[in-house]
Amino acid sequence: MLNKLGEKFTDLFQRNMPNAFVFALLLTVLVALVSLIWVGSTPLKIVESWFDGFWLLLEFGMQMVLLIITGYSIALSPLARNGIDRLGRVIKTPGQVYIFVVLIGSLLSLVSWGWIVITAVLAREMAIRIPGVNYPFLIACVYFAGGSWVCGLSSSIPLLLNTPGNYMIEAGVLSDIIPTSDTLGSGLNLVMLAVFVLVMPAMMFLLNPKEKKVRSLSDLLIRKDQTADITIHEEAIQMKLPYNALSDRLNNSSLIQLIVALMGLGYIIYYFATKGLELNLNIMIFTFLIFGLLLHQTPVRYGISMQRASSNVSGILFQYPFYAGIMGIMLYTGLGEKLAEVMASAATLQTFPFYAFLSGGIVNFAIPSAGGEFAVLGPSIISAVNEIAAGLPAEELVAIQSRAALSVAYGESLTNALQPFYLLLVLPVMGAGIKIQARDVMGYLVLPFFVFFLIESLLVVFWPM
Repeated sequence: MLNKLGEKFTDLFQRNMPNAFVFALLLTVLVALVSLIWVGSTPLKIVESWFDGFWLLLEFGMQMVLLIITGYSIALSPLARNGIDRLGRVIKTPGQVYIFVVLIGSLLSLVSWGWIVITAVLAREMAIRIPGVNYPFLIACVYFAGGSWVCGLSSSIPLLLNTPGNYMIEAGVLSDIIPTSDTLGSGLNLVMLAVFVLVMPAMMFLLNPKEKKVRSLSDLLIRKDQTADITIHEEAIQMKLPYNALSDRLNNSSLIQLIVALMGLGYIIYYFATKGLELNLNIMIFTFLIFGLLLHQTPVRYGISMQRASSNVSGILFQYPFYAGIMGIMLYTGLGEKLAEVMASAATLQTFPFYAFLSGGIVNFAIPSAGGEFAVLGPSIISAVNEIAAGLPAEELVAIQSRAALSVAYGESLTNALQPFYLLLVLPVMGAGIKIQARDVMGYLVLPFFVFFLIESLLVVFWPM
């Protein structure tokens, strides 16, 4: 029954959901209309806010591009491919692939949300090796598994609250930092983490669609010989001149690349030795870059791998500014703040976690960035919590503030299942060279969304901190 329901949702999305760029354009118009009608912003103010917001995610967008191509480049190395080949000899059925990918994906995403790229690479390679894998459903598995990041080391909102002098403290909303032991280390977050790691793989296995015609990776390839391309090493040999040349010796020099890679490796060791497991996008990209140099050995091979890895990142390059423009309307017209105030005003001490959870989920459609969203929602949500909990001991107040912040984070992360923004991280890897769009994937995520919405709603309201 669940499989048939999942198939109906998939068919519904395929028929009605436009591609991710059209989704962004429609969302832009919708947010602008809401700001015009509900907030009373002038058309000029809305357009100015939209333009100003366009440039908010430029650095973030470039980081996403580098994260994808450096991570994908590592997966194209001989060492990575040999490891995936060995996995292919152990994992032999589509059902095993789904469980393995979701489990590994959820664990990797606990380290950093950017590691969903590694999961995507692994999943694609498994689909090449194991027949019968429903490829659009496998993409959905990868995408949904990435949701565990909100419980892990790169969870933006808990890390922000643990930062000395953060904007919540400067605004007087918080009197001091909230340690990650009160958020990421809380009982609520640990049980949520367990749900992702234990429940999610089993749920996605049970929801595996029983379609008569499985859409495998080979069926979706635009060129049927695509999985049989020449190796990077073979292409590097073909690029050599027919005679001995200094340029070829430099292009294929392992020594030059090794020296630079060792310099980078020295910094990586120094960074983690002095800062501990302090992960951010810059150190992740740098680490991927250096390991790519080591694994591909020569400049020409690394260049070929990066060219192959970057062939499908156009979606990020031109769509991120449009989502940033939506974020600008929410920020600069006051729409986000007003929405948070309305949600917070309806809350009581018992219901505020659910309202915070709901607020995070709704605003995520317009601001699909946890840090950016909390900048809009956080002050109003936490201020309302402070009023509701006035008179309680300091320790209880911190626990309530932590629950509110985590509730916003969980809601923001969950509605990514219905919002194709971060699918732009997965499709450049898994969608390379094939006929697939967001509409082919998102329908598989409707049932998982409702299951996790129920679980997470109950946990944020009733599970003790």
